[in-house]
Amino acid sequence: MRRLTCFLICLLLSEAPGFEIPTNGLPEFVDYEDLVELAPGKFEFAPENRRHQRSLSGESGETTDDQVTLYSYKVQSTITSRSATTVIQSKVVNSSPQPQNVVFDVQIPKGAFITNFSMTVDGTTFRSSIKEKTVGKALYSQARARGKTAGLVRSGALDMENFKTEVNVLPGAKVQFELQYQEVKWRKLGSYEHRVSLQPGRLAKHLEVDVWIIEPQGIRFLHVPDTFEGHFDGVPVISKGHQKAHVSFKPTVEQQRICPSCLETAVDGELVVMYDVNREEKAGELEVFNGYFVHFFAPENLDPIPKNILFVIDVSGSMWGIKMKQTVEAMKTILEDLRAEDQFSVVDFNQNVRTWRNDLVSATKTQVEDAKRYIEKIQPSGGTNINEALLRAIFILNEASNLGALDPNSVSLIILVSDGDPTVGEVKLSKIQKNVKQSIQDNISLFSLGMGFDVDYDFLKRLSNDNRGIAQRIYGNQDTSSQLKKFYNQVSTPLLRNVQFNYPHTSVTDVTQNSFHNYFGGSEIVVAGKFDPDKLEQLQGIITATSANTELVLETLAQMDDLQDFLSKDKHADPDFTRKLWAYLTINQLLAERSLAPTAAAKRKITRTILQMSLDHHIVTPLTSMVIENEAGDERMLADSPPQDHTCCSGALYYGSKVAPGSIPSWANPSPTPVIPMLAQGARVLESTPPPHVIRVENDPHFIIYLPKSQNNICFNIDSEPGKILNLVSDPESGISVNGQLIGAKKPNNGKLSTYFGKLGFYFQNEDMKIEISTETITLSRKSRASVLTWSDTARVINQRVVISVKKEKTVTITLDREMSFSVLLHRVWKKHPINVDFLGIYIPPTNKFSPKVHGLIGQFMQEPKIHIFNERPGKDPRKPEASMEVKGQKLTVSRGLQKDYRTDIVFGTDVPCWFVHNSGKGFIDGHYKDYFVPQLYSFLKRP
Repeated sequence: MRRLTCFLICLLLSEAPGFEIPTNGLPEFVDYEDLVELAPGKFEFAPENRRHQRSLSGESGETTDDQVTLYSYKVQSTITSRSATTVIQSKVVNSSPQPQNVVFDVQIPKGAFITNFSMTVDGTTFRSSIKEKTVGKALYSQARARGKTAGLVRSGALDMENFKTEVNVLPGAKVQFELQYQEVKWRKLGSYEHRVSLQPGRLAKHLEVDVWIIEPQGIRFLHVPDTFEGHFDGVPVISKGHQKAHVSFKPTVEQQRICPSCLETAVDGELVVMYDVNREEKAGELEVFNGYFVHFFAPENLDPIPKNILFVIDVSGSMWGIKMKQTVEAMKTILEDLRAEDQFSVVDFNQNVRTWRNDLVSATKTQVEDAKRYIEKIQPSGGTNINEALLRAIFILNEASNLGALDPNSVSLIILVSDGDPTVGEVKLSKIQKNVKQSIQDNISLFSLGMGFDVDYDFLKRLSNDNRGIAQRIYGNQDTSSQLKKFYNQVSTPLLRNVQFNYPHTSVTDVTQNSFHNYFGGSEIVVAGKFDPDKLEQLQGIITATSANTELVLETLAQMDDLQDFLSKDKHADPDFTRKLWAYLTINQLLAERSLAPTAAAKRKITRTILQMSLDHHIVTPLTSMVIENEAGDERMLADSPPQDHTCCSGALYYGSKVAPGSIPSWANPSPTPVIPMLAQGARVLESTPPPHVIRVENDPHFIIYLPKSQNNICFNIDSEPGKILNLVSDPESGISVNGQLIGAKKPNNGKLSTYFGKLGFYFQNEDMKIEISTETITLSRKSRASVLTWSDTARVINQRVVISVKKEKTVTITLDREMSFSVLLHRVWKKHPINVDFLGIYIPPTNKFSPKVHGLIGQFMQEPKIHIFNERPGKDPRKPEASMEVKGQKLTVSRGLQKDYRTDIVFGTDVPCWFVHNSGKGFIDGHYKDYFVPQLYSFLKRP
């Protein structure tokens, strides 16, 4: 089974109700009044009976053939300290009288992590969540989307992967897509490079690309090369300050045309932004923020390191033709780039193995010219003996090392170029791996370049990963020569030497040193770590790269407040960049370690860590799947990440009866059984999908009331004082009370002291059971007995009709008779944060199981009031339209806005559009919010 490097979701929709543009999930730059979408992927449009027929666009973006309109196409990338997040949105309208197939085909950089995807087709919205593969498959099988399929296809690009979605839409239908991914920018050949693929396939009425760069260290230079052969001269607009830059690319419809009278688009390629940061002669750049640190080390003006290189070239019959011609041309250029202090030789092989020189020779002009003539005379033929060719190259390097013929400051490389599986000699892949591993010395790195579609790329990747190198793939439809030269430039630029980093694990937890880039990233080491914010002084003794590090750490710690202030003042800056960098580096390093794990037990342990981090950080990795479902939760689709290798999932977790006792990871183990007469069980690994429509209370505090009959979210805030207790649900007939006590922020922000729920109390009178949930503990009381759990526990407690499920550091779910439920989310903030504090959020699905007399700030809406929203109009803020709302005999002015649902993404949340009622909900809630104060955490509300 070959490695699959693309995501595909095929959607075939059978109904076409009216389309309304949703506002949830949209990034900040999207305006309510002019909602447009973005897509740098290539679109193909075809009616059901004419698949793959291309269409042309008119002046406004409308088509003159199959009349499918690419209305808009936008991309926004934000780069904060080399951590890049890109959001792609697009909107397509079927103006045709016939059904059309719309293909949303987006290219993203290879190695990027997809973090979110959503789409809306004729008013039906599908959103994504990340699950462990078997859990995702189970959820998918429980509610497989009707008339929809999912699958994977292979990508044909060298540096890109494809996320592909196909939707069949009926006449008049509108489709909106949104994809988000994150990546880390690596410094190669003296600069960072951000690439955005732009291939719309037709004219777009609105086409906009924005790249925002925020670098606290300062931007040394910024350059946007011409990648469209001069067609868009003057269109990119570049704004550069000391620490911030903005690149805008917004061609009009006329500018998009390939010629003034043409209907085809000239937008077909990549927008590339290159930049570098200011560097001082010290131990690099250290950034400490929110409990994470990132250390960039990229010294300038270092002397090149001498190289000892063996080029191992496949010259079997399958290399005949253009592949061999381009390989020869690339090798000639590479040989010309060798320096006099470098040593090299060439090994070429088919069923036999030949060497240009049996020993390494200096890269003098004479020797280089002779090697070029040797390569030019190669005639491909015969089979493929990879095993003997690699062992011959290793022997030459080992012998040179044993004879003392190598410069002690030099590095040794083997670069293998092959397009096929072994067919001669040793053909068992595991045996070849073992032979190479046993023969190669620790100071030699093996790099592999796989040519064409048929090469066993997984084998080459394992071969290189085993031996301190990497593998790359080049397809037959690529410019082999330029790609081979690019690959060589990356792997043969070991600029960093005599640099030692020491991060003792006893002082800092979860440290990731990306030593991979210590060797061949071009010019940079990146180290990311997670530490205890209460012990910042640890960093002073942790980072010992050079004698200047102590000064660097002290300087960085002194400037932490400046960094926070700098980031807070820029709406495009990502204050979470250190955590994202740490997660990205850690997961990538663990994936590499997993493929090299010496035992099955070690591999399972690494697998569990990768899986938990993937779920925690909401990213698609080889161990997870993206579950895409509609709001009702009754239709789901599944998209997998490409597997890492053949043994990708051997260490993955299973669910249900397949879970062996020893296979449950530590984070899913149950807490000790509480010493009270309640049954405690281990938490299940399988997560249930949270119901999409719930009543939510989040942040400071924002109430989001979902009204099922009108299908509207109505929002209001409560601005009260710390210590006050608010009644949320009061139902004396059912014997249920839910109250929340407010806590205050550490200090006012902009003159206002925010308040949050720091404690929640649940009273089930008929069971004589009280549950107190704070940001530290969960206390269960029944009669005179009590048990205390902490948020570090995972447990399931059953008491008659009440079930309490605690998920470590995440949620507490309380279920009564399986008919009503309450979920409490824990929000942790950085302990050293000058303003914010830990707090709780609460989620309650609407239910008819309460008595008709239920009340409270939330309870009163279990009996849904009738509302009428009309006269929508622009507001004072163009991003927030206004409307009139009639409710409970009153006419209110409400504003459209976004709130957050954090159940599937505890860090970023999911946007929830709502109509906002001002003045603490006045007119929407009964009475005044102060009428809902209660004296105790378990009190019932006394109504006037």
